Amino acid sequence: MSWFKALRDTARTGLTVDFSLTNPRRSLRAAVAAALVIFPTMAIYGPSHAASAAMGAFIAGVATFQRSFRPRASLALVAGAGLGASTFLGYLAVGIPGAFPVLLALWAFGAGMAWAVSPTAGVVAANTLSVMLVVVQLPVSASAALGHAVLCSVGGGVQALVVTLWPIDSWRAQRDALADIYAGLGDYARSLRQDPVAHVDPEPFMVARQAARLSPRQARRRPAELRGLRTIAERIRPTLAALADPRVGAAEEGPERDRAREVLAAAAGVLDALARAIRTGDPVRLPMDTPGLALARPGTGEDLLRGGARRSARRLSGLLGRAADRLDRQDRATVPSPGRAGLRRPSLVEVVPGALATIGRQLHKRSVLLHHALRMSAVVTSSYLAARLLGIEHGYWAPMASAMVMRPDFAQTFSRGVARIAGTVAGVLVSTIVVQVFHPNDWVLATLAVISMGLSYMMLSTGYALLTAAISSYVVFLLGLQPGHPVQLAVDRVAMTLLGGAVALGAYALFPTWQTARLPERLAEWLAAAGRYAAAVFTAYGDPAGGHAEKDVRPALLDVREARSEMLSALDRAEVEPVRHFARAPELSRKQFDRARTAVGMLDRSIVLLEAHLPTEDAPPLPGAGAFGEELRDATAIASAAVLLGEAVDFAALREAHRTWDYLLAQLPRDDRIDVTRAGSRLVMQALTELERSVRTRPRPAREEPVPSRA
Repeated sequence: MSWFKALRDTARTGLTVDFSLTNPRRSLRAAVAAALVIFPTMAIYGPSHAASAAMGAFIAGVATFQRSFRPRASLALVAGAGLGASTFLGYLAVGIPGAFPVLLALWAFGAGMAWAVSPTAGVVAANTLSVMLVVVQLPVSASAALGHAVLCSVGGGVQALVVTLWPIDSWRAQRDALADIYAGLGDYARSLRQDPVAHVDPEPFMVARQAARLSPRQARRRPAELRGLRTIAERIRPTLAALADPRVGAAEEGPERDRAREVLAAAAGVLDALARAIRTGDPVRLPMDTPGLALARPGTGEDLLRGGARRSARRLSGLLGRAADRLDRQDRATVPSPGRAGLRRPSLVEVVPGALATIGRQLHKRSVLLHHALRMSAVVTSSYLAARLLGIEHGYWAPMASAMVMRPDFAQTFSRGVARIAGTVAGVLVSTIVVQVFHPNDWVLATLAVISMGLSYMMLSTGYALLTAAISSYVVFLLGLQPGHPVQLAVDRVAMTLLGGAVALGAYALFPTWQTARLPERLAEWLAAAGRYAAAVFTAYGDPAGGHAEKDVRPALLDVREARSEMLSALDRAEVEPVRHFARAPELSRKQFDRARTAVGMLDRSIVLLEAHLPTEDAPPLPGAGAFGEELRDATAIASAAVLLGEAVDFAALREAHRTWDYLLAQLPRDDRIDVTRAGSRLVMQALTELERSVRTRPRPAREEPVPSRA
């Protein structure tokens, strides 16, 4: 993609308006909490202190809207504490010559590295940086710095208090995450009717796992219908795939395939009904043609499904029945059963060591987040110093714009940069005209600031350009409480926003972090994770009594799912980048990469089919399965290193091990389990053979040795 097309597409994305509004009740709640901070502070301490309190209340309110499954009150408290710390340190540094740029650089670096913890942490950290830049400009003595910092923290505390006293859809995020799994499985079942080898989107499963992590307080208050259904959904997914795939399930054509399509269609209807019941909390209403009824032809009692397909259909019917019974039983229950607490979510204090360790793992020269943090630190500091050198009174808008624009990837940085510039110009001009024409007093300005806050909360899902316009209006009204000429202030703000945005975009263009160059690395990680997943599944076949399904298969599945999601996310970001080269694998072309990605996807899906038929603990062990799994894990680990380096992949030794094991299985008494295992292992080897072919490199011509001259 050319630079022109890339910039055009990202600019268009940044200016796109969705017209979907955030929950109005939650927006009103956040605005009311901000008003409860601003007006009393203004009445007691005056406009300058009200500005500090308003900044804390607004940013803490924004934190409660971020995508997170933690209690919203805790997000507000953490945001308020961060704002208080940044404000206090900023005030102290301003009074020391040369100290503030150093603090700004360090804080910007930390805000960039906060993305390693989570996107929510990165956004909140960037907001604390912007508040530091704004609030420290207010006239204050060093002795009053602590008071302003406390007011910022109080804003977060009031937001947390209002969220606690005025709960709105407290479990909505968790319900939606769980319902998305079942809705996605319904779509997956319908797609399998037409494409028996279709892929399922792993993102809802990963999000639901994050939602299932609960604090002790959340575990005590969790609705009963949110217990246990995610585990059932995890088992439904491979069962659907095993039923539809003609190599281990229903025949490719004929009556058996027609019956499999009937089962899949009925399963999709049940999954949709379960998703609706989970999302709304209403009693589950199943359709009439459930999978249990679809397994047998009416009036004959004859089941057309055989072998692995029949077993998959029965397992699917049982899993869907368990999910429906669980919802139905919990709907009738008057007192929720205690149940299992699920995955424990550590407290915010307990998170700190893990967060520091996560950040520490990103401190290497190839880390995307380290590059982002360094780039952000340099850009924010240089924008601040450039504005100071130009002698512009309100030059802090330049580094603030840079801090809010920069993201770890090209697409978000450029789309947000364009949207930030357009939204800031529009918001500043409109709000300045209002101030200039109507000359509102301080109380009216504070009221307009609160209204602008409410609009900002409402537009969090609408588009970054409109959101920025609302935020810019809020800041104009808030700073209108300070002395100054409105027109000159507007000109300075627009000019500094243009400067900060231009510096941020220019820095990314000059020192980019391309996702395209890291695609081979993501592919290699996915391949290695798929190999470990395959080894765990084969080990479970070889030792059913060892409890490997929960001990090994489950963690390996989560790893491969995360690796695939990272691969797909990186691929989406790379599609809009103006580069098409692989820095880490110079011998791997884009065509080879695409074929290799398809092959790894085939490997991943083949193991899912085998997982659907995992033996019970009382089943006899399958000879040679564990040894083949170890060979497979080692071979894929070596192959992942070869993919990363752009070298040829060789599975000759693994093919020999598979032939030996397959011959051993052929000597055993034939049953469905043996047939499914042999078919699944052949699919695994087909995928690896395709991977071997896809990354085959041309032999390099041998370099001629110099011939010594004869004396």
